[in-house]
Amino acid sequence: MAELFIKQAEQYAEGRPSYPQELFDFIASKTPSHDLAWDVGAGSGQAARSLAGIYKNVIATDTSPKQLSFAPRLPNIRYQQTPPTMSIAELECNVAPQSSIDVVTIAQAIHWFDLPNFYQQVKWILKKPHGVIAAWCYTNPEVNDSIDAVFQPFYNFSVETYWEPARKLKENKYMTIDFPFEPAGGADHTGPFPFVAERLMDFDNYFTYLRSLSSYQAAREKGVELLSNDVIEEFKRAWNEDGQDKKVVKFPIYLRIGRVGNV
Repeated sequence: MAELFIKQAEQYAEGRPSYPQELFDFIASKTPSHDLAWDVGAGSGQAARSLAGIYKNVIATDTSPKQLSFAPRLPNIRYQQTPPTMSIAELECNVAPQSSIDVVTIAQAIHWFDLPNFYQQVKWILKKPHGVIAAWCYTNPEVNDSIDAVFQPFYNFSVETYWEPARKLKENKYMTIDFPFEPAGGADHTGPFPFVAERLMDFDNYFTYLRSLSSYQAAREKGVELLSNDVIEEFKRAWNEDGQDKKVVKFPIYLRIGRVGNV
């Protein structure tokens, strides 16, 4: 599935929301030390940039060098292209030694992973027993009733027709995803914990986001233009209804977080 995001890497970097500082502060509150973070499926670095403000060093990995080329360059972030699956030896070479990572983060990506294999790597690389894994997704953008009413049928059709089954885990707010970790930092469950990302967008920004969707790219590969002229006109009418060029777009976020324990 990564190849879909490679083809629209620039739109992904421009169109996707940044995550709220409250999310990273919450994650950091669950990790006793803040030495080293591993951001998996880093894409264009939205999460890595925020982690770099909290953790001394960040390793941000992705299978796509094109995605990583759009990520912000900061002195305490090391970007690393990795293969889709890694042996333990490759993990140690590309990422870090055993039991050396304070937190593993996965933003809007874990639903694509081979979870049993990935969780084995997470348990190998996290510090014991308090190393933390934090995985989150965001769901549909919320603007206002008029725009959301146009978005929903567009989204429903694209989901039913062009999205992979793994997206259902995201649609369910990660409630049903396998997550074999202990509650962290005094919590009595592993989530999902709710947050909200907000971004001020004009119409072009909003459409850049729509065109960054994997379903949009999958449809185009099959010769189907989901954003036809008629659909665009519907969105334009709804967008211009209140006379405001720019609008606050909200993206509900759902976080699963847990500690590795003594495995």
